[in-house]
Amino acid sequence: MLRKLRQKFIATNMFLVSLVLLAVFSIQTFSAYRHAQEQIFQSQMMAVRWITQELPFDFEFNGPKRGNRQPPNHGFPSVPIFAAEIDEDGQVIALREGPGATVTQETAQELVDTASACRKERGDLTSLNLSYLFRSENGRQFYAFADNRIVSVTVRNQLLTSLLICTLALAGFYLISRFLAKLSLRPVEQAWEQQRQFVADASHELKTPITVILANTGIVLAHPDDTVREQVKWIDYIQNEAVRMKALVDDLLFLAKSDASRLPAHPLSIAMDQLVTGSLLPFESVAFEAGVHLEDEVTPGITVQGDEAQLRRLVVILLDNAVKYAGEGGAVTLRLNLLQDHPQLSVHNTGPAIATEHLPHLFERFYRSDASRDRTQGGYGLGLAIAKSIADSHGARISATSSAKDGTTFTVVFPKK
Repeated sequence: MLRKLRQKFIATNMFLVSLVLLAVFSIQTFSAYRHAQEQIFQSQMMAVRWITQELPFDFEFNGPKRGNRQPPNHGFPSVPIFAAEIDEDGQVIALREGPGATVTQETAQELVDTASACRKERGDLTSLNLSYLFRSENGRQFYAFADNRIVSVTVRNQLLTSLLICTLALAGFYLISRFLAKLSLRPVEQAWEQQRQFVADASHELKTPITVILANTGIVLAHPDDTVREQVKWIDYIQNEAVRMKALVDDLLFLAKSDASRLPAHPLSIAMDQLVTGSLLPFESVAFEAGVHLEDEVTPGITVQGDEAQLRRLVVILLDNAVKYAGEGGAVTLRLNLLQDHPQLSVHNTGPAIATEHLPHLFERFYRSDASRDRTQGGYGLGLAIAKSIADSHGARISATSSAKDGTTFTVVFPKK
């Protein structure tokens, strides 16, 4: 699927670029065509003026200087052209040839007759590659003829140049499109891989409780005459696994809503110091039974904008994780303070350090490491992923540090008050 998406991205990009290039080069070609047409028209008008004024064609291309005098430059264009004056009967009475043009009186008459038959003041004699212009000035009538092959040559050269540039540009844009497709689709590929891994891990985690439930249900059904008391052990197993499966499904739903940006976060002002203290009290008995010393350092008066239920869950997840992995005889310290006007929550626990290579992956779903998330400790590896989702939804940053000397610390830094 990703390969087709990449190909579609490249094809769409190339199509749009081709349209832009086509529009640009079409405008340039049309502009060149109009410029050539205008050049021919100006040449014809100039030829008419020259024959009207009866001036000789004195035209030179970078001719040598004659003493200190510059060569005459009457601005006559280098387009083969000639002009003919006609009488009232349409007969050629005067003929003036411009640079590059050689025409006989008979040929000029035929061209005048052909142009007169068109009954237009300006037009093209396509079969002869000529353009004509009829002018009437001071009772005199003139026809000016110009070689219009400059138009086709100009257009052809423009098209060839545009084709070459377009080919090189498309080749360059194709390479750029491939690079951009790879760069742009990298997050999609990562998301796709994460989703695939997420589905595989969720299926694996759900498989175990379902298997246990089916096995114990089979045992109960195999003894239909036994009482509930006699089957209570198997029923307890079924209930425990169902509860675990319900917790897993709830966590998956929470993460799914987080991915869809549907977290029910209500931006209210929450007394974070009271929330942390209230979340800490239930863990005193849990820490006591686990042989963990629990401490807290809470600065009063700290507030955070967010959803109270989600923030409480964030604190509980971090505390539960810390108590679980502090180990017997260990210590857990919860701190809430201000760091440069940013509310900061940190949960520190002693115990085995988390290997450096595992730290970047701690907040990934279903991730476990031998030191930080052993399956025997319970849970599915979703707690810290949920904590990160809650932190992200509140605009906070969550991070983890760990070392054998200092222990493990999870820190959440909230936006400024």
